[in-house]
Amino acid sequence: MSSPVWLITGASNGLGLSFSLRALKAGHKVIGAMRNPTRAAEAVKAIESRGGKVVQIDMTESQASIHEKVKAAEKIYGKIDILVNNAGYSLLGPLSEFTEREVNTQIQTNFFGPIYAIQAVLPGMRSRKSGTIVNISSIAGQDALPTCSLYAGSKFALEGLSESLAREVAEWGIDVLIVEPGAFRTNFLKALVANEKGLPEHEKDTPVGKAMQRFHEVAGTQRGDPDKLADRVFEVVTGEGEAGALKGKILRLPLGKDCLTRLDAKIAKLKSDVDASRAIAETTDL
Repeated sequence: MSSPVWLITGASNGLGLSFSLRALKAGHKVIGAMRNPTRAAEAVKAIESRGGKVVQIDMTESQASIHEKVKAAEKIYGKIDILVNNAGYSLLGPLSEFTEREVNTQIQTNFFGPIYAIQAVLPGMRSRKSGTIVNISSIAGQDALPTCSLYAGSKFALEGLSESLAREVAEWGIDVLIVEPGAFRTNFLKALVANEKGLPEHEKDTPVGKAMQRFHEVAGTQRGDPDKLADRVFEVVTGEGEAGALKGKILRLPLGKDCLTRLDAKIAKLKSDVDASRAIAETTDL
């Protein structure tokens, strides 16, 4: 049986690089996709020195371009067994201040790009009646904090897409996994992009201003270990190791104690809303 082939977007750093090195360590074949391999020379060396391949894919490109590049990557080993949609970034700021360009780039990177990559790998997965699509979301895909409206919106959208997709492709033997990390010690927080217009004076002491300050303060102190996250995701995808028993049994994989705390609070609030509205909801049928 040939080794599984992974295509991992955003492989130039952070979780994408951790995923790539974890799969290579297991003897799997890895194609790491990066927006700019020239600027990510160290990551390229790390992947290629362990036998992986690197391709250039910018997730803000057109549907046709992403399709073409993913299909070209598929030809390297003749298949893609596991697609990891990891590329993404977070744009912070009050919703009122985002420019059209900022909105488009955030949604293209975090939502449209993954759609086009999924479209490109599905024909091969269907033909083999097997495959796994891993969409890297965030606790922000369940619990949206102030300043994160666009980022959370993109992740909520990715999660909704994933729920529908999982039901569409199950009959073809294709699994879908949504990964919801809390705060992990990658360069993610240091790479946060603040809105171009900056923070208006009237937002300085609001939840928006306080959240912006908090994000900057905690950068570099996150509790989560990205390599351990990569281990858990690898195990759920492959059915091996500590988390292997979850393979094919879950749609969402929350990771990190902070993620669980926020997710539990969100579930409780959602149930409270449903319970409070139940009697009214039942009055609207014909």
